[in-house]
Amino acid sequence: MNHLLINRRTAIATLGALSAGAVLAQQQRPATVRLGYQKSSTLIALLKVQGTLEKQLAPLNVALSWHEFTSGLPLLEALNLDNLDISADVADTVPVFAQAAGADLTFLAQEAPSPAAQAIVVRDDSPLKTVADLKGKKVGFAKAAGAHYLLIAALEKAGLSFKDIEPAYLTPADGRAAFEKGAIDAWVVWDPFLAAAQRQSKVRILADGAGIASYQRYYLASTKFAKARPDVLRVVYAELEKTGKWVKQNPKEAAALLAPVWGLDAPTIEQANSRRSYAVRPVAAGGLAEQQRIADAFFAEKLLPRKINALNVALFNPGA
Repeated sequence: MNHLLINRRTAIATLGALSAGAVLAQQQRPATVRLGYQKSSTLIALLKVQGTLEKQLAPLNVALSWHEFTSGLPLLEALNLDNLDISADVADTVPVFAQAAGADLTFLAQEAPSPAAQAIVVRDDSPLKTVADLKGKKVGFAKAAGAHYLLIAALEKAGLSFKDIEPAYLTPADGRAAFEKGAIDAWVVWDPFLAAAQRQSKVRILADGAGIASYQRYYLASTKFAKARPDVLRVVYAELEKTGKWVKQNPKEAAALLAPVWGLDAPTIEQANSRRSYAVRPVAAGGLAEQQRIADAFFAEKLLPRKINALNVALFNPGA
């Protein structure tokens, strides 16, 4: 009897030790943060290739998983569906569509304006000379991208509306192919795709964003994640700010690092980077005025399902 009691106590003690060990192992296992990005996510691409974020997040017991998207809209859709925790930079237009879809997002950071980093281009031999000449023409661009708003704003300035053109919603890769074979009359695109087209094809710029679309890019997180892990967001913000300054101070080194990642030559990347500010800063409510203009423009063209208050968003304070 005593023998059986001893065995039972031993078994219970062993199970307790195993359970404690399992809990400890669970606590020691890094939490995985899911980060989404696209090809134009320059600063995130540099942090990824250098392994910087992993190193800086290791003391917080955090690991990263990386997820690439073709453009900003599907990236924020994934964030809205809780398939991601953090989104690398997307054009200013994209959060507007996410808000209209009911996404609960927190603005992590903003890059200062880069109006020349996106443009409306035509082939060099095209008869189109001005934006007004786009009337009745087929124009390719990525839906909800900054290029989409640039087109709307440029058409309005030229006395036209979005209904005056035939839109072709295309990813950058598909847009480039359609543009080169003449399937579209004009293409609206952003860097580094814009720089690649300029250097590899004979193109003319009809208009860039100067004076009509400032093209600010935003980094976002799901609000649920922002509330749970502000420590992670503070690290990400600090590294973005640092990397943005480094790119502008070291353009050739940055281009050389990105060349094999992007599959582009270093001079093309350097040209693209020269048009981006990469000045990372906190998002202030007063700095979101253009977001409301963008939202109103898309709603007026019946491209947004409902009118939204673009200023009614959560803002992350990296200094808190």
